[in-house]
Amino acid sequence: MLGADNKAGVAEIMDAVHYLVNHPEVKHGDIRILFTPDEEIGRGADKVDVKKLNAKFGYTMDGETVGHLENETFSADGVSLIIKGFPTHPGFAKDKMQHAIKIAGEIIGKIPSHKTPETTEKMQPFMHPTSISGGLEQVEIKWIIRAFDTPTLLALEEELRQIAISVLSKYTKCSYEFKVTEQYRNMREVLDKHPEVVNYAMEAIKRTGVTPVLSSIRGGTDGSRLSFMGLPCPNIYAGEHAFHSKQEWVSVQDMQKAVETIVYLVNIWEENSK
Repeated sequence: MLGADNKAGVAEIMDAVHYLVNHPEVKHGDIRILFTPDEEIGRGADKVDVKKLNAKFGYTMDGETVGHLENETFSADGVSLIIKGFPTHPGFAKDKMQHAIKIAGEIIGKIPSHKTPETTEKMQPFMHPTSISGGLEQVEIKWIIRAFDTPTLLALEEELRQIAISVLSKYTKCSYEFKVTEQYRNMREVLDKHPEVVNYAMEAIKRTGVTPVLSSIRGGTDGSRLSFMGLPCPNIYAGEHAFHSKQEWVSVQDMQKAVETIVYLVNIWEENSK
């Protein structure tokens, strides 16, 4: 597990549970606690039995800055591009060899510079090679494709496919495989149908004395998967900073505000169930 992402969220949930158990005067309905592994590789919700969980709505505690609530993520797909080259002995390679590694490099070099993670921000989409493996004869490039709406996501995938086709058209002895795997979709498509889920969380943050900020995530959360599995699930801040780096950190003060948010939130649901 990483330093702050997401030990912070686990600690905040357990502290809120401890508080509620010891303060029965805080009214609330039935609460389900769910911990998912492997969120960072998009598999955190794979084994969740939503029927067994028996909850109508949920919240993940996995956000950044204090006061932030996220109701929107990227829509995301993975792409595997396999390039099959034409190997020969290097001593007799002239006008024969078609090198899979070099072809892969040429394809990556054709990606528009304004459509990469290094050059995009806010709601801008991107295509991103995450790994490359293989050799002269065959290379696999793995990509992640990200956009806040599905039509843009599909357009980026087709653009990448056409780049591969264009480059490989010069190499008549080579072939390729292009496989798209769906990862998750923008949870706002579900949450907009249940505005109270977001509104109650905004009110809970406000009651802690913090100004709530509604924002989007340039990434994913198990809330995306869970929302489309029938459990609408926005993401509440946990106070995490410097995600996925050796400098990950979280402050105790921010964590305490997150705990307060959970306690107020369950009480607000109770208030509105009458």
